[in-house]
Amino acid sequence: MSWVVYILECADKSLYTGITNDLQNRIATHENGTGARYTKGRGPFKLLYKEPCKNRSEASKREITIKKLNRNQKLEICCKP
Repeated sequence: MSWVVYILECADKSLYTGITNDLQNRIATHENGTGARYTKGRGPFKLLYKEPCKNRSEASKREITIKKLNRNQKLEICCKP
């Protein structure tokens, strides 16, 4: 089981950061309104960033780090090769 930290851009241009072990399914749950409370009604979504992690613990720690960043810093992460 591989964990991923991801950043979505919502239709209103806001950013959402989350973790999952099944990215395609998780994006689908966001799209159908059953994902996170924040993303409900904010679709469609664009995947801006994904970062593989070794396990859930590492993914959670990275998610917290990313969520502390401001919008511009998050966008910088998304644009790095």
